[in-house]
Amino acid sequence: MFQKVVIANRGAVAARVLRALRGLGIRSVAVYSEADAHLPYLAQADETVCIGPSEPQASYLNQDALLRVLADTGADALHPGYGFLSENPGFAQRVNASGATFIGPSPHWIEAMGHKTRARELMARHGMPMAQSSGLLSGDAGEALRAAEKIGFPVLVKPASGGGGIGMLAAANPDELRSAIERAGSLAARSFGSAELYLEELMRTPRHIEFQVLADRHGAVRHLFERDCSVQRRHQKVIEESPAPRLPRAVVGAAADAMVEVLRTLRYDIIGTVETLYGEAGVFQFLEMNTRLQVEHAVTEEITGIDLVAAQIRLAAGERLAAVLPDRIDVRGHAIEARIYAEDPVRFFPSPGTLKTLRLPSGPGIRVETGYAEGSTVTPYYDPMIAKLIVHADNRDAAIERLLHAINESVIEGVKHNLPFVRRVIDSPEFRAGQVHTGLAAAIVARTPR
Repeated sequence: MFQKVVIANRGAVAARVLRALRGLGIRSVAVYSEADAHLPYLAQADETVCIGPSEPQASYLNQDALLRVLADTGADALHPGYGFLSENPGFAQRVNASGATFIGPSPHWIEAMGHKTRARELMARHGMPMAQSSGLLSGDAGEALRAAEKIGFPVLVKPASGGGGIGMLAAANPDELRSAIERAGSLAARSFGSAELYLEELMRTPRHIEFQVLADRHGAVRHLFERDCSVQRRHQKVIEESPAPRLPRAVVGAAADAMVEVLRTLRYDIIGTVETLYGEAGVFQFLEMNTRLQVEHAVTEEITGIDLVAAQIRLAAGERLAAVLPDRIDVRGHAIEARIYAEDPVRFFPSPGTLKTLRLPSGPGIRVETGYAEGSTVTPYYDPMIAKLIVHADNRDAAIERLLHAINESVIEGVKHNLPFVRRVIDSPEFRAGQVHTGLAAAIVARTPR
């Protein structure tokens, strides 16, 4: 097992990894930027190191600085969390080449799955169903138009690299397509360092269902069921739950088993999430695979009792999956997670500022993950998520009531926040009935008085 681990992340992500390391008896090194120097979770680490100025490129994305921390502290592993460098194959390779271990999939799999069109081609060869797409666009406007007409408007313009919904733009006609390609390419180049794009069939109101998998370096792969991440704004997830409502367990189980067989054949390793869209045809269509821990991993932990972060660390250290997971894992009750952001609750623009009041709930079946405390500042440099509220109950109706109670018990002052929006979604007739889809959030916003 590792002796000391550098956490190459911040906020609630770093706090969560710190908790897992303490549980495993592993010493921790938390890095921080100048903007994060006073965040409360740093006190939980065995060592802390400032890695640079506030801007991400100068701190959390500074590979040389992170590698120096590895060398200077004598750490034998690095946990990337999610976001930042967690899906950068070059960085993973550099960590491994330094003699330490990158706690995540092998660089080969990070690269193979990180490029969306190549990942789709690979999974298609292994029988995974997926929506129509163009393949990688060359930059020729005529080629893009012909591809869109073959797929059929409307289409979705998507970056071939990156994630988080950045650069994903819909186009309903040729004029919109030209504009979307220009905007999406610019966003992708700034965000991911690559302007490569492709087109995909646009499903109007599908469900976004993802499957959690764990694997060891010895050929074993298992799934830990699914999560429904359909409630999104601007293609970014806001509310996640498990198990997915109103889906037959036999259908979900068969899809998960099929994905496991593909990944076992490929000899995928450590941790990953297979993202799919589920439409009226009743087919789980492959979208992409994220080669990292997910923001929403907590709902899977709540229904299975498995500490996914600890499992990820143990698997990266070489343990076998059979030693990490029990022989049988059942779905226990229902869990829902809401992401609480410092943002305008209608237009969803970030709202940085000082948290003059931050009172978050506690109690049976309520779990809070945050990197902030009252008096902390949500800066404009990073993702504006303040906290995650996670609830668990015996059934979905009880989980909804518990989450509404948790939201009503929360008090946030000093920044605008999305708690009013989350409350409207959770308490909507559609969500209560389990009639969730990727257009639900926009529909609720549209009927909200301004």
